[in-house]
Amino acid sequence: MPDLTDRDQTPAPLLARYGTLFLCAIWLVAGTVGHDPWKADDAVHLGVAFGMAGGDWLVPRIAGDPWLVTPPLFHWMAALCGKLLGWLLPWHDAARLASALFGAAFLAILSRMAGQLFGASAALAAPLLAIGTLGLLVPLHEAQPAVVAITGLTISLWGLSVWRETPLRGGVIFGAGIGVGFLGAGIDSVIIPLATGLLLSMHPAWRTRGGLVAWPAAAVVALLLMLPWPLLLRQQAPALFDVWWNAEQASLTLRGGPNRNHFELLAWAAWPVLPLALWSLWLERRHLRKAPTALLLVAATATLAVFFADTPRPTVLLPALVPLTLLATAGAGRLRRGAANAFDWFGMMTFTMVATLIWLGGIAMLTGEPARVAKNFSKPAPGFIAEASAPAIVLAIAATVCWIAVMLRTPRSPWRAAARWSVGLTTIWVLLMALWLPWIDYGKTYRSVSADFRHALGNHPGCIARRGLGLSQRASLDYFDGIRTVGASRAKDCRYLIMQTGVRSDKALPGWTLIRETSRPGDKSERLRLYRRAE
Repeated sequence: MPDLTDRDQTPAPLLARYGTLFLCAIWLVAGTVGHDPWKADDAVHLGVAFGMAGGDWLVPRIAGDPWLVTPPLFHWMAALCGKLLGWLLPWHDAARLASALFGAAFLAILSRMAGQLFGASAALAAPLLAIGTLGLLVPLHEAQPAVVAITGLTISLWGLSVWRETPLRGGVIFGAGIGVGFLGAGIDSVIIPLATGLLLSMHPAWRTRGGLVAWPAAAVVALLLMLPWPLLLRQQAPALFDVWWNAEQASLTLRGGPNRNHFELLAWAAWPVLPLALWSLWLERRHLRKAPTALLLVAATATLAVFFADTPRPTVLLPALVPLTLLATAGAGRLRRGAANAFDWFGMMTFTMVATLIWLGGIAMLTGEPARVAKNFSKPAPGFIAEASAPAIVLAIAATVCWIAVMLRTPRSPWRAAARWSVGLTTIWVLLMALWLPWIDYGKTYRSVSADFRHALGNHPGCIARRGLGLSQRASLDYFDGIRTVGASRAKDCRYLIMQTGVRSDKALPGWTLIRETSRPGDKSERLRLYRRAE
């Protein structure tokens, strides 16, 4: 049996290379455009980028108020995309293409690293496994700085793999990855590659004289990327720098330990790369010290340790999916025939059934039949009227035909199950975006809420106070209609007040008169109320 480090250097067929590239491009774009900013992260980060596009490129802000949670690399790129492509697409769609650009970089570097470690076939399999991983599906299609963090981590791991043969070049790439990760997500994203590099420095493959040059090179490149923004922030806004730095230090504290929620999230978000990665490690159980295996094992251990030390959130798990995907790439082509057939059969049956249900739901929304299915869609989105879109229907038909062709015509190969899984997941994602996106957008956007408030406030409302208003609501009100609110001491003399509250909370508010209550269509838990100060 070939081991993990055996490289298949046979060039991949041209059709397979272009097919993989096309599939990844479709996966990246579908769902990234075509809808309003959504609660919560999507609206928040688009709001920050929208503020930067207005002129302040140094301090991240939401509706005018400083928001110092992550460094601004993602928001810079989103603001640039919005400015450059805002003439072609709605501004929020253009800005959200930053996620697609960082996602494309992530997949390209992942492919390059897999090819370097495991051969030409793995270079195609790695991005396919990545787009087939459930935990990457939503974050890479919304405005999300975590995409920058995993791109930076992938660059760092690629640098460590290059380090073994050309230490100086590897050190430069490693440092660049650390710098990119920091500018995307802060100090948290530095810990994982740094810990991985330090642990690997004890391995013979990395414990060489070249490391004496590689480490300083990595430090110089990383610091050149990391330091300019904090230094400028400290120079221009010392108080805001202190806020950001205190938040970064607080992020390094432990937030608990492993619990059931961590394992549940890991089980579904890392499917199917987690079982494939474990299978790969089992095959290599006697050769775990080999350089490629050691690199990915150490990286997976570091990323999972950080995940289990934090609160269980999908974005916290994202870094772990990078080494797990690479490990899975090594194991996916070495499955036992029975396991490969079972995985293949499960994927085809699951995605075919889901695709059928998506088509049924789309037809029900357009025609009202079957009536019971149509009713299930009208309940959570009262007032929604589906309209037939010829391009969307053609796209859905084309995706379905392609899926049928893949099921019937894919030749036998060690990678067939993984390839079909990725095509299947992409198919149902495209179908969902083509047939259901208007319905989903109708219930998730704050456009109608903002319009209600703008109509009630008029064109010159003056100061508007807020109470309990979340970041995504503040960002959406500002983006759609320029409604900005103030809090704390600045709100004392405001004539109006916007409050976010629950459905059953008392509407009466001493000193204020309720003039408007609204919510997103079908939202049963959240109400936004507009008050005017009592005369």
